Amino acid sequence: MKAVVLHEYGGPSKLKYEDFPDPQAGKGEVLVRVAAAGLNPIDWKIRSGAMKEFMPVQFPTVLGYDFAGVVRELGEGVTGFAVGDRVFGRTGACYAELCVVKAEELAKVPEGVETTTAGALSVVATTADQLIRTAAKLQAGQTVLLTGALGSVGRMALFCALELGAKVIAGVRKKQIEEALALGATAAIDVSDKDELAKLGMVDAVADTIGGALAEKLIAKVKPGGAFGSIVGPVGNAALHPTVEVNAFGSHADAKVIVHYAEAIRDGKLALPIDRMLPLSDASEAHAAAEKGGVGKIVLLA
Repeated sequence: MKAVVLHEYGGPSKLKYEDFPDPQAGKGEVLVRVAAAGLNPIDWKIRSGAMKEFMPVQFPTVLGYDFAGVVRELGEGVTGFAVGDRVFGRTGACYAELCVVKAEELAKVPEGVETTTAGALSVVATTADQLIRTAAKLQAGQTVLLTGALGSVGRMALFCALELGAKVIAGVRKKQIEEALALGATAAIDVSDKDELAKLGMVDAVADTIGGALAEKLIAKVKPGGAFGSIVGPVGNAALHPTVEVNAFGSHADAKVIVHYAEAIRDGKLALPIDRMLPLSDASEAHAAAEKGGVGKIVLLA
């Protein structure tokens, strides 16, 4: 098969489109012919070597965690799927024409959902859902401050929190406030404005997608006994706030969750903006664009 292969850490140019051995479906696994693979920040963090202490890789390796495609082959013991089914999910080595996924982590693409959308959805949907429900421990009627509410994960997290019946204060840039309110946020603040942060009252939880100095300021806004959920690592000054439960986590696959979010997109309840679609062979260009920021989801077409 053709795949985007990384032979060493470095910049986007280190991604090489070349021949790579076909993966084989083992017991309980499914071989999928990939049609679309989404880019996520973890991809370029791994490629650059920024994550090598936490997520070292053996070279050569294939990156990518989001995919949608068609079932090519079923491994031993797999039921519930058939060759030709349109499927999506998250697994490793998705920047390729073929990938292997555990059957229990695979889902059929709901009717009416585009393959490109499905290919971009799984990582952001599972990350957002687990950020709100598990890390921030949000409950109906509570108030959460959600940073980066208009990012790909942020939009999913906003939807999740509202579905739970919570109140959401969207932490965004000044120019994004109106859009955040239009998406259903109870309120929105400019997180770059020191005065607005100072005036912010106490909240039951923070769901953070930004981290850094902002996280260190916002943890002081969580009520005693509240939770601070983060997808970008621990909060540097967490020890100064012992009454706040800090949960920095890495998300995992969940087939039921991705189907729920895909159906919400299909039904017009939620949107996942896709900035551009590029052929798999242009993965290095896609990485270069995504790393600059300010773009929606990018999808590689295999």
